[in-house]
Amino acid sequence: MEQQEKLTLRECLLGDAGFYRRVLVVVLPIIVQNTLTNIVSLLDNVMVGQVGTLPMSGVAVVGQLLFVYNLAIWGSISGAGIFGAQYYGRGDMDGVRHTFRFKVLVAAAITAGAIGLFLALGPTLIGAYIAADTSPADAAATRDYAWGYLRIMLVGLAPFALTQCYAGTLRESGQTVLPMKASMLAMVVNFVFNLLLIFGLCGFPKMGVAGAAVATVLSRFVELLIVVIGAHRSTGRYPFFAGVYRSFAIPRALTGDIFRKSMPLLVNELMWGMGQAVLLQCYSVRGIQAVAALNICNTIAQIFNEVFLSLGNATAIVVGQELGADRLTGARRTAWRMLSLSAASCVVMGILLTICAPLIPQIYNTEESIRLLATELIRMAALCMPLFGFANCAYFTLRSGGKTFITFLFDSCFSWVVSVPAAYCLSRFTGLPLVSIYLIVNGLDIVKCAIGFVLVKKGVWVKNIVSEA
Repeated sequence: MEQQEKLTLRECLLGDAGFYRRVLVVVLPIIVQNTLTNIVSLLDNVMVGQVGTLPMSGVAVVGQLLFVYNLAIWGSISGAGIFGAQYYGRGDMDGVRHTFRFKVLVAAAITAGAIGLFLALGPTLIGAYIAADTSPADAAATRDYAWGYLRIMLVGLAPFALTQCYAGTLRESGQTVLPMKASMLAMVVNFVFNLLLIFGLCGFPKMGVAGAAVATVLSRFVELLIVVIGAHRSTGRYPFFAGVYRSFAIPRALTGDIFRKSMPLLVNELMWGMGQAVLLQCYSVRGIQAVAALNICNTIAQIFNEVFLSLGNATAIVVGQELGADRLTGARRTAWRMLSLSAASCVVMGILLTICAPLIPQIYNTEESIRLLATELIRMAALCMPLFGFANCAYFTLRSGGKTFITFLFDSCFSWVVSVPAAYCLSRFTGLPLVSIYLIVNGLDIVKCAIGFVLVKKGVWVKNIVSEA
């Protein structure tokens, strides 16, 4: 095993041209793919927003509920992904195949459970986001829009889950172009069918909110089809997919190791996602306008956030491969460079988001007061972006070395111990405006950044977890 060396400040903060080329090859397709995905979400919001504020609010509520499911899928496959990246760095293709099979089995179980849960409790969960002072007519309409949208969206959960299994394994090997191409074509399908089905163009039925759901489901099947065909047609380029379905037998020892690493991540993602859902519920006590404005803010901010979010994913990949190859000093150096790169990118993207803050809400067909509120919320999100970016990169650095219990404490526990209580108390027991509450709650992430800095600096994550597998 490589002897760890002390790194200079310059080595920590700046890389050479080769380092940035390597990162760009990995991160650029991820940024493009995820940005396109978020643009699709923006298009859905804008087009549904043309129908009215209540339909947009209903879609926003469902989006938050499905976000928890999405996080459960990502969390469940992330534990296997830690092993996948290190197996690939080690050159063990059988190990990569085993991790993929694990992802498929766990994702299938979570999807089945989620569908059953949403069918049984969907209306109750939706009702929790409708403020008590909403008029009965508006409350009923919002609930109907949301429930109709959710039932159709459930059809798209299975293709979404399987696509994430493939895309995750491809990314862990540094192959990020195929998922990007699939997302690009899926975006086109979503956009075209949004136009046709929401507004009833070219002889198609005018379905409104339901049309947006159908378009999204169609795009997810298209994305899955492209990824599966591309992956299995090019087994020379993606050797880990050759014979991957011949057997679903996974070595017992590896299964146990993945479960031990995956469960904290799965619980973390679920708890973090539920924490975000509770935060929205806390904000929603300020009225249906708050939900609509937050929906606009979150949809737009997510597009600009994709740079630092993608850099986080790239951190898990490049650092994980360094660890798997026993280049421990290289892993430490790479982690610090990724942290500094993420922080710098957030400053740039935060400035751009601030500039766009008053412009993008104008494309929504909603009340001017909602547009103004959304603009102020977007500015607060831009201000806090460097905090989000540093904490996100620290999280993925810790995760790359298999420190999943630490990431659980660092991420979701922080949300439930700090963010959620702060939002609950401020929204219910003070007269502060929504914008101030939003800034205070998100600004508390500075504590998370300090914790992340200490943990990364201590090097508790610098570990090859597949050396004896």
